[in-house]
Amino acid sequence: MPNPVFRFATVSGQNVHWFLKRNCSITPSQLGWLYASLCAVSLGIGTVFWLQGAHLVLPLAWLELLAVGIAFLLYARHATDGERIALQEGRLIVELETAGTVERAEFLPHQVRVEPRDSDRSLIEVSDRGRSVQVGRYVRPELRAALAREIRMALRGA
Repeated sequence: MPNPVFRFATVSGQNVHWFLKRNCSITPSQLGWLYASLCAVSLGIGTVFWLQGAHLVLPLAWLELLAVGIAFLLYARHATDGERIALQEGRLIVELETAGTVERAEFLPHQVRVEPRDSDRSLIEVSDRGRSVQVGRYVRPELRAALAREIRMALRGA
């Protein structure tokens, strides 16, 4: 049964984990299969027109597939972006993944501050002795204050 105190977190023993991810409707592997099927259909149709004498259709199909492929690559690079926040082993660990690059920061729970950056709807700033990380990109702005309260509550219990 989930812990009723935490809305965004998963609790396992003394550890509390928050997994905040981008809301994507299709995974990169599904996108790859979609693109392969799109290529097969488009190039098949272009080849039929090429064989019937319409020689510009096939090069335009290649150009179209190149543009769609670039757009799909840009989408797939950020499809797995997310934020992982963990309170474990006496540390608050924040990992931000953007386009396959992971930025990691560790904080001591009794020294860390968790505050909205500018207003209640802005990103949440986790800071400690000059280091700071902004989290909450993948939470609706009106829920960020609740997430900040939840993180503070977990830190007080640590």
